[in-house]
Amino acid sequence: MTLPRRAHPRPLDIASGRVDLTHGGGGRAMAQLVDELFVAAFDNEALNQRNDQAAFDVPGGRMVMTTDGYVISPLFFPGGDIGSLAVHGTVNDVAMAGAVPLSLSAGFIIEEGFPLADLKRIVESMAAASKQAGVPVVTGDTKVVEKGKGDGLFITTAGIGMVPPGVEISGDRARPGDAILISGTMGDHGVAVMSQRESLGFESDILSDSAALHTLVAAMVAERPGMRVLRDPTRGGLAATLNEIAGQSGVGMLIEEAKVPVRAAVRGACELLGLDPLYVANEGKLICICPPEDAEALLAVMRAHPLGADAARIGTCDADPHHFVRMTTAMGGTRVVDWLAGEQLPRIC
Repeated sequence: MTLPRRAHPRPLDIASGRVDLTHGGGGRAMAQLVDELFVAAFDNEALNQRNDQAAFDVPGGRMVMTTDGYVISPLFFPGGDIGSLAVHGTVNDVAMAGAVPLSLSAGFIIEEGFPLADLKRIVESMAAASKQAGVPVVTGDTKVVEKGKGDGLFITTAGIGMVPPGVEISGDRARPGDAILISGTMGDHGVAVMSQRESLGFESDILSDSAALHTLVAAMVAERPGMRVLRDPTRGGLAATLNEIAGQSGVGMLIEEAKVPVRAAVRGACELLGLDPLYVANEGKLICICPPEDAEALLAVMRAHPLGADAARIGTCDADPHHFVRMTTAMGGTRVVDWLAGEQLPRIC
């Protein structure tokens, strides 16, 4: 049952109003902000109970939980915004365990003076992403900090999900001989965000690939539940994520540059900025490591899904005591694809 909204003397002035410290003070102004923006957008039975937690029944089995923070700059970018990104990123972290995402929580840290119109736009985008994914935001928190003590808006999230029986997917399970698959083109999200940075500002028609991948993962699990590893290559891109998995599993990896799909516009932007697309963030792609005999069946399932149309087999795990990730280049040589010392560009998610 949906509970009635609490009555407030005057509706929020969304068009020209600003967030102030009273919106985070625990009083009437905060209740009004929560009711008219957050509860109105996310509207579900658990949230409408207005408790400090959400209670719900789950089927027996193994549960996963993840948490994340979103500090992306700018808040709005081609193909998404911080709100939809927070939902997609959290759903994906749950799904990379082969789990079915069930519920999300969201915490908002808002700087005094932040436009209510922008906040409404972000919250509604987040709600739309949540509804489309079928994973509700069931609890949350709102804090307001003084002007100059924040940077507009930060969002923290948590997500929970259930792992189907017989599925065991983890970053430490890759084995020599396993196939390395990716679900599509690399670097779209990072370039989309970079194109909006005031310090970089360049023309691009690339949209962020931000998307919830759980339905793609579900199709893959149904086809081949024996997959070893799933991971979404976010910060640090493909290169950092493969290095992370190689270290966890104690294997080496050999990938082929010619088989890694990268859009021409992304490659061109990276050349302009002096970046390597292998290290550029993605928010709607996954890496799958599986037994070699499962690779073709998984590729067929991925390519049949809207979020996996450009899926490719890019390499193989091998027995390397140094756990190096190496790449055969387009020129026929081989180079080590190493970790970066830091991020190519901060605050990309």
